[in-house]
Amino acid sequence: MNRAWMKFWLCASLLALTVSAGAVSQKQKGDQGKNELTLASIQPGRDKIVAVEKLLNDHLRPDDSESASGHSWSDPCSGRRLSLEVDRAGVIQTVTISSATTHENCKSKVDPKKDPLWVTGQGIRLGDISEHVVEVYGAPNSGGPSVKAGHELELMFYMFDWAGSNVPQVMEISCDKESGRVVEIMLAFPSL
Repeated sequence: MNRAWMKFWLCASLLALTVSAGAVSQKQKGDQGKNELTLASIQPGRDKIVAVEKLLNDHLRPDDSESASGHSWSDPCSGRRLSLEVDRAGVIQTVTISSATTHENCKSKVDPKKDPLWVTGQGIRLGDISEHVVEVYGAPNSGGPSVKAGHELELMFYMFDWAGSNVPQVMEISCDKESGRVVEIMLAFPSL
């Protein structure tokens, strides 16, 4: 081979390696899944409790067990609950939605499947199957069995530190161990 051909093949090989390395890098980023910014149409770390309270008090019943940093509301017809933790400045730090096994026998004014209070920004709802969670967010960073109020759960834990410090950092999704359906979602701005 003459020198010109050797230079050509060397450049072509380097170009192929560069393109190949870029494809691997892009694939790794895509495998992380999506990060989450909102839960119940609320963005932890940005939204303030004052604005959210006005909306929720018209829609849900406030729970009696509120503290200075914790607030919660329930839908007596569906048994679903929304809980918020706020900092001293009134900025919401943690949002949790959950479904209960008991509820009143009444007809809700809003279809829970269309209600933005019971869904993440990426579209995961209470009652979805755990496989759908993995389709949207990728494999969890960690997980395992858990028990809450005597109920066996499977916990899926996601960390979004790779998305930057100005977005919610942690999401926990609890699924009923027997049915595999989502029963609780928690999204937090600070890292735990």
